[in-house]
Amino acid sequence: MLLATGSHAQGYLLKNEQAIFSLSTANGKRVVLAKDRANGYIIYRFGTKSKVEFEFPGKSADSWKKFKYSFDIRGGGTLNEGLDLNYIYFENDGYQYVIYDNYIAADKRSYVGIYVINLKNNNTTDIKGLYSSRKGTLSDFRDNGLLQIGDQVFD
Repeated sequence: MLLATGSHAQGYLLKNEQAIFSLSTANGKRVVLAKDRANGYIIYRFGTKSKVEFEFPGKSADSWKKFKYSFDIRGGGTLNEGLDLNYIYFENDGYQYVIYDNYIAADKRSYVGIYVINLKNNNTTDIKGLYSSRKGTLSDFRDNGLLQIGDQVFD
């Protein structure tokens, strides 16, 4: 049974879990990337406030191996088109899911959301997140050693 553990993650966390990163999307959905408190597993959940529509991969110790983290940093502010791009991604049933948490200095804006990429035809759906709803940051994965560092950059 899922329990309410805060207004943003309501309905998405079990008692033994904590949200690592969460956001609401422009289309009214919620995304939660959570882990159990002992780092035994990591899990992605997507859906509405009242219903989890998609959960990956399940609550197992090998779940950490199914996610990758990648990033790209370019300093220099707006003059050098500075970037701080962060992604956590995984594959499931012919699709790649990419959670993004990006700052682009030229726009002076931050962006969050999820890309869903059909691996057969490379069509990408961008589910835009509401930055003001973001809790946590993907950049924490740069140095915490919890996820394998991948080499893909998606923008």
